Amino acid sequence: MIIRKYRPSDCASMAKLFYDTVHAVNAKDYTEEQLNAWATGNVDLEAWNKSFLAHNTLIAEINGEIVGFADMDNTGYLDKLYVHKDFQRRGIATALVKELERSAQKEGIFNFVTYASITARPFFEKQGYTVEAENKVIRKGITLVNYKMVKKVNFMP
Repeated sequence: MIIRKYRPSDCASMAKLFYDTVHAVNAKDYTEEQLNAWATGNVDLEAWNKSFLAHNTLIAEINGEIVGFADMDNTGYLDKLYVHKDFQRRGIATALVKELERSAQKEGIFNFVTYASITARPFFEKQGYTVEAENKVIRKGITLVNYKMVKKVNFMP
């Protein structure tokens, strides 16, 4: 596996990975109606590309195939983290998060925040994040529960 920086040519593949992952991996914790509201299959690629270019966005590849991606802004907010449905539990998400956090720490950022799905909550807890609050998001009139999770890292000069 290699981890590399995002390129605009990655965006369409990332949108497909996002849709497929949400509908396969998160199906154990969310209803079909919720999954359809969360991942409609119609991503605004221009808006995604703009966001990914503004953030530190990393791609995980295996044999040239995108198997995961994650992005973090310059405040320590981890926005998206998705791993291909066929590549779960192989350390890809851990590698992406660790690299984003390492890069952020180099920039003086030691507090991290994410909104984790019910499915992702145990993963983030293993990464040292704690639940600060349960959150309800309304998408297309449908309520989805997620968790605001935070992690504070001690500064080590």
